[in-house]
Amino acid sequence: MGKQKCPECEKCLPAWLAAFGDLMSLLLCFFVLLLSMSSMDAKKVSEAIGSLAGAMSVLEGGTKTEISKQRIQESTPIETRDETSEQVNKVSQAIMDANEMMEKGHGPSISIEEAQDGFVIQLPSALLFKPGSAKIENEDALLFLKRIALIVDQLPNKVEVSVRGHTDNVPPGDDSPYKDNWELSSARAIAVLKELLIDGVTPERIHAAAFSMYRPLATNATKKGRERNRRVELHFSGVDNEQEALTKKSVLDKAAATP
Repeated sequence: MGKQKCPECEKCLPAWLAAFGDLMSLLLCFFVLLLSMSSMDAKKVSEAIGSLAGAMSVLEGGTKTEISKQRIQESTPIETRDETSEQVNKVSQAIMDANEMMEKGHGPSISIEEAQDGFVIQLPSALLFKPGSAKIENEDALLFLKRIALIVDQLPNKVEVSVRGHTDNVPPGDDSPYKDNWELSSARAIAVLKELLIDGVTPERIHAAAFSMYRPLATNATKKGRERNRRVELHFSGVDNEQEALTKKSVLDKAAATP
């Protein structure tokens, strides 16, 4: 019986390639473990993505302002937006920056709300004035008003600003130059108005009003409620020039008809 020939064995991978594959698998497991144990900072990730996309002309990168200490990236929606909505977005960003700078986490902060004919910025009095005073002494608040004035200048001419002063139900102290909350609320509204005028807002599109303690947002029975009620509001609303002309004409006609 003859000697059988040994069948040929299939060629195997080189030994170094097997070791290399094992090493890559171990490295992959190592980085997966690192990722699972790390905590993701959503804000930093968002800024990094925004910066990268901005460089690729997909997103519009935000710029560093005189208020914000951080570079904040904002995405630009694909659909077209009108001029007013863009300015409202700028107002919202200015409010975020101002709250971040003033670090008022324990008390009322600047906020923006939608109104029937526009939007309203609420400025807590504690961020602007000392108790019983109507003098703006907070530098960050002054910078915020300057930024708002620049945005107002870019709004359509039909948009007007109403500066409205509000207080709580506690009268000014004996060391205050104001006798009651009517005087205090009006003085604070006028102080904000004058600052906006200094910063370039056209006088024809701004006015002031005072409501004392009679338009509260919250109860005056608690300290937190009184803090919310002490505020200056900036009401942005559109004006129908044709309707305004008709109203003026009606008033003049009535005045002329009165004996």
